[in-house]
Amino acid sequence: MVHLKAKETRQDDQSRKRWKLDLTKRLYEKGYQREDIINLFRFIDWVMRLPEELENSFWQEVTLYEEEKKMPYITSVERRGIEQGKREGLLEGIEMGLELKFGSEGLTILPEIVQIQNVEILSAILTSIKTVNNLEELRQIYQ
Repeated sequence: MVHLKAKETRQDDQSRKRWKLDLTKRLYEKGYQREDIINLFRFIDWVMRLPEELENSFWQEVTLYEEEKKMPYITSVERRGIEQGKREGLLEGIEMGLELKFGSEGLTILPEIVQIQNVEILSAILTSIKTVNNLEELRQIYQ
């Protein structure tokens, strides 16, 4: 369901946010164990990425829902861990993409990219590797 809704909402971030919230709520309502909810949520979060503004709104709604239902399955520490995991995954993808497209020369800009904390920018860099012609064009994405 997550994969289908991610494909369906590829061009509609508002709809994607609604579905991400709906699917997350379903995790709580199905009576899964805490560990299962966390693992399934990580998958939902990875597949259904949102722009930063909508991601923040999503988390506000999840927090309100948790408070209403008294079900804080995903703590703020775990949320930060998930965010860090997304960042690390993006950096690994960027490193691989740079090396595949530009060879060892591509890896020369990796130290600059590693300094970026914003996962939206990192995601844009990873996506742009496919279409840029040189490293300078890629730099324009994050500078």
